[in-house]
Amino acid sequence: MHGCFLASAMALLVASGAVFAQGYPTGPVRVIVPFPPGGGVDGAGRLISQKLSEALGKQFVVDNRPGANGMIGSELAAKSAKDGYTLMVNGANFVTTPSLYSKVTYHPVRDFEPVSLLALAPNVLVVHPSLPVKSVKELVALARSRPGEVNYAGSGSGSTPHLAAELFNTLAKITMVHVPYRGTGPAIVGLMSGEASVMFMPTTNAVPLVRSGRMRALAVTSRERVPAMPELPTVSESGLKGYESSQWYGLLAPAGTPADVLGLLSSQVVKIMQAPDMKQRLTGEGLVAVGSTREQFAAHIKVELAKWVKVIKASGAKVD
Repeated sequence: MHGCFLASAMALLVASGAVFAQGYPTGPVRVIVPFPPGGGVDGAGRLISQKLSEALGKQFVVDNRPGANGMIGSELAAKSAKDGYTLMVNGANFVTTPSLYSKVTYHPVRDFEPVSLLALAPNVLVVHPSLPVKSVKELVALARSRPGEVNYAGSGSGSTPHLAAELFNTLAKITMVHVPYRGTGPAIVGLMSGEASVMFMPTTNAVPLVRSGRMRALAVTSRERVPAMPELPTVSESGLKGYESSQWYGLLAPAGTPADVLGLLSSQVVKIMQAPDMKQRLTGEGLVAVGSTREQFAAHIKVELAKWVKVIKASGAKVD
C-alpha cells in the first residue's frame, strides 16, 4: 500500500516537473540562434552559452539556423521538445516580425517561455556634421520646417534602426524619410557620404565615429543613459517623453518546458549577467547587461509587442 502510494506520488512529481531540474542538465543543450554567425544575436548566444556551460557543467551548444529574418530558427525552436534541452537566443525582431510579415507560424507569447532578458543594445541618434542641429529639439524643429526633406539611413525595412526612427517620427509628429540599406555597414557609409543626414545607429558603431568627429551624437534611445556615453541625454529627457527603443537579446525556451528547469536557467543567467566583470565587459562593447527574472522578461515582451504593433501600423512598414 505504502509502495503504491510512493510510486504514485513520485509519478505526480515527475509529471509536474518538480524533480526534473535536480539532475538537469545531464547532457548537451542546444541553443538555437536564428541568425548567421557574427551578428549581435549570435554574439549574445555564444556568450551566454559559454557561461552556462561553465556554470552547469554541461555543454550549451549554439546552433545557427538563419533565414527569413529569424523566422526559420524561431519556428524550429517553437516546435522543439519541451524538455529544457533546446533553448533559443533571439533579439528585438522577435516581437516585430509578427507585425511585419503576413505569415508567421509562431507567436512570441503563446509558443515560448521567457527565461531572462540578457542585455540591451541602445541606438544612438546621430547626424551628419553638415546638418545644422545639435539637439533633439533642433532636429525636430528642422524636420518640421522641411517636411519630407530630412532623410534617415536604415539598415533594412523593419530593422531596429528603421523602427526606432519611425517611433521618433510618430512621437515628434514629423516626417523624416527612410533611405533603406542592406545592413548597418552600408547604412553608415550612406550617412557618411551624405546620402542621408540622420541615423539611429548601434552604440558599438556610433562611439568611434562620434569620438573622431565624423558624426554628431544627439541622444541615446534607451530609457536611461548609457555607460559607454554617459554625457549623452536620452531621447525621452530631450523632449520626446516616453521614447524608448533598444535592440535587446533574450533567452527563451519552447512553451511547456518544465517550470523548475526554467527557474534554474533564469537564476543562473541573472548571476552571470549581473556579475561586475560581465557588466564591465558589455559596457566596453556599448551594451547594457540586464539579467532579468522570468516575470520581468515576460512583461518586457508584452510591452514591446504592443508598442511596435502601433508603430508598424502607423508607418505602413511591411516586409512582405
